[in-house]
Formats: sequence, C-alpha cells, structure tokens
Amino acid sequence: MENQPTIMVTNDDGIDAPGLRALVQVLVSTRRFQVLVCAPDSEKSAMSHSITWRDPIAARRVEIEGATAYAIAGTPADCTSLGISKSLFPLIPDLVISGINMGSNCGYHIVYSGTVAGAREAFFNEIPAISVSYNWFGGQSKVENFTLSAEACIPIITAVLVEIKNKTYPLRCFLNIDLPTDVANNKGYKLTKQGKSIYKMAWSQVTSDMQGGKMLSTMTMDTDSTAPIETGALNLSQDHLLFKREVLGGKLDEGDIDDADFKFLQQGYITVTPLGALSHAEIGCHSYFKDWLPSVGEHPSASSL
Repeated sequence: MENQPTIMVTNDDGIDAPGLRALVQVLVSTRRFQVLVCAPDSEKSAMSHSITWRDPIAARRVEIEGATAYAIAGTPADCTSLGISKSLFPLIPDLVISGINMGSNCGYHIVYSGTVAGAREAFFNEIPAISVSYNWFGGQSKVENFTLSAEACIPIITAVLVEIKNKTYPLRCFLNIDLPTDVANNKGYKLTKQGKSIYKMAWSQVTSDMQGGKMLSTMTMDTDSTAPIETGALNLSQDHLLFKREVLGGKLDEGDIDDADFKFLQQGYITVTPLGALSHAEIGCHSYFKDWLPSVGEHPSASSL
C-alpha cells in the first residue's frame, strides 16, 4: 500500500452522488491506488470556485469501502484545499480527481462548474488534477453509465500517474474530461479545446407554493419534479418577489475553434481538454484597448454625453 500512488476524489454533486461512488468503486477495485475522498456533504453544483472564508468548516468521517472518506460542510474548492493541506489526511495526494459529475462541463459552463473548480484548486497548488463529467441525458442515461465512465478513464488516470512518477507531467495545466451520453459506444479519446457552448437562461417569477421543475446539476430542468419550490430558510413577507431560473435552450457557436470540446462530445468522443486558470481576452481585444486607453483623456466628459 505504501508504494501505491494516492488519489484524492472530490466533486460538487455531494459525497453520496452516484458519480463519485462509481468512480471510487472503480478506483478501489483496481487495487492499484490508495483512495482518499474529501467531498461536499450535500449538493454544491454550479458553485464555481467559491470558498468559505470567515467560518470554520466541519468534516465528518463517512464509510466508503476501500477508501478513507470525509464529508465536508463546504464548497468543492474547500474540499480540495482541505484535502491536500495535510490537516485532514497525513499525506498530499499524487493526483486529485473531481467527479464524476452528472452533466457535461464544456465551453462557458466550465466557469460555473464546481466540478472543474475542485480540480482547479489542486492545480493552483501545483498538484496534478483531472475533472471528469458525464453527459447525462434524461430518459436515456442510466446510473450504470457512471461506472462505464469511470472505467473509460482508468487508462488516462494510469498514464498520468506514470508521468507523475517519472516527474515528466506538466504542472502548467490540468485536464477536463467529458464522457458522451452513449459512453459504452464511445469513439475514443479526443484532444480538444474549451469552446463557447452555453445554455441560455432566463428568470420567471414564481410564488412560494408553486410546484414545478427543479434545476439539475446538468443545468437542465427536471420537469417531472413535483416538489414545491424551495425557499431555504427565508421567511418571505408579502413585499418579497420570488424568481427561479429556467433554461431557454443550448447555444453552440464555436466561432473559429475547430476542436471545441462540446462539438466532439456530441459526436460521441471522450473529450480531453487541458485547462489553465488565466482569463485572457480573445485575440484583438488587447490591441483594441491598447489604442483606446491613451485616448480616454481626450474624450468629452460624461456631462457632455
């Protein structure tokens, strides 16, 4: 066990989510890895890279066969930060894997994703990391597909760990993997770039006792839900207005990105996208503002507009 590489698993769907449980079960079943789990104690989807700043967070031991696991009252980034700190576990993991998420994380959705943030936090600390998401499709996907997705990732995970052992793995990026809906008949791995796909959202006014769809971690609506709208701990008075997100539909406009992630995911490939954390503007923006900024002082004052 001492010579086995250590993998720490986190996610944003929560420690009881089927995607995480399938990933851990597959990792443990290989008998090649020491597996740690440090994941949110509840659903934390679309938390992006938010962190708990002022308050302490609680960690509770959870029984997961073959792994050392803790449920954390925090965000995905909190979980990774705590898990790699040597405050919770006695060692720093060789690799952090965040997932398997219920729903793809491609294009602009990467910005919203707590799953990707779980891997990005490790990247910030120079620890190799992979975020993994399965393109769940209601009415077609089955829970068993998470196991197939985990098994499909084992060759990449193993290869990454070999590079880490040989000290040849690049720490300038982390990997974001998305698996197609029909993962059993996937077309293989495809190296891609982050595209510009996004689901367009809107808001509709609702009442506190209204019944309707629930937003899933896939950023789609569960229209079969009959649960009332949750207002949390809010005690809404009559002067409050209540609004809920709704999905208008997907937008796929990759522009000049020929090898965009979501496009190839839809074609049935397992997309492998190296990511960083810098938010560079698109080509041409910097040149525009380089000419524009010096002239700002020459523009008419706001009062004359």
